[in-house]
Amino acid sequence: MNATPTPAGAARARFAAVAFDLDGTLYPDRRLFLRLVPFLLKNHRLLKAMGRARDRLRKSAEYEGDFYGLQARLMGEILGEDAEIVREKADRLIYRGWEPFFTGMKLFPHLRETLDAFRSAGIPMGILSDFPPETKLKNMGLAEYWDVMLGSEESGRLKPDPLSFLELARRMGQNPQDILYVGNKSGYDVAGAHAAGMKAALIIPWWKKRLAASGGPVPDFAFSDYRQLRDFVIQ
Repeated sequence: MNATPTPAGAARARFAAVAFDLDGTLYPDRRLFLRLVPFLLKNHRLLKAMGRARDRLRKSAEYEGDFYGLQARLMGEILGEDAEIVREKADRLIYRGWEPFFTGMKLFPHLRETLDAFRSAGIPMGILSDFPPETKLKNMGLAEYWDVMLGSEESGRLKPDPLSFLELARRMGQNPQDILYVGNKSGYDVAGAHAAGMKAALIIPWWKKRLAASGGPVPDFAFSDYRQLRDFVIQ
């Protein structure tokens, strides 16, 4: 799938396709945190175990098979609980349990108009998130924008492993070097996109600008206002 050709004299896209991270990229992550406070207080051990399990998976050079099953096994080892019980808890409380929190989520300013501009320019758009994105996007009122929606778990590799980014490119029918990937974490989003051969843009909200020089892979473009991204992509 390729971007629709533009008439002579019309605006032209710098990239054949644009793909996005979800959490912290389409909306400020602090808004989800505030909604999750009661959950975090009640289920902090489960969430901490998932984070530790995912850190181990990211550091593992080779792992095969059912991602969710392996994640549950590692979480079970950390918690001292049966893997199948842990898998059911994670699915019920985190994967499905968090989805309602995205209903009515306040998006970054000018995000929707930027997505509308990309769609009007004929630019294919995709989502690659480290959690399943479909229901979240539906609850946020953004489901109609995406040609491809991919949770990295489907590829068996979490970001920044390039395999999940390459799977996104394959499903979008694009060469990785023709895709701009937009995220909010340099170590995951920029590093993974670059490892797969993509260009990378990093959103740095104004309240995080003081952290921008903290190191990590350097994006090809950094912005704090989605209108800046729109103008960077559409020439």
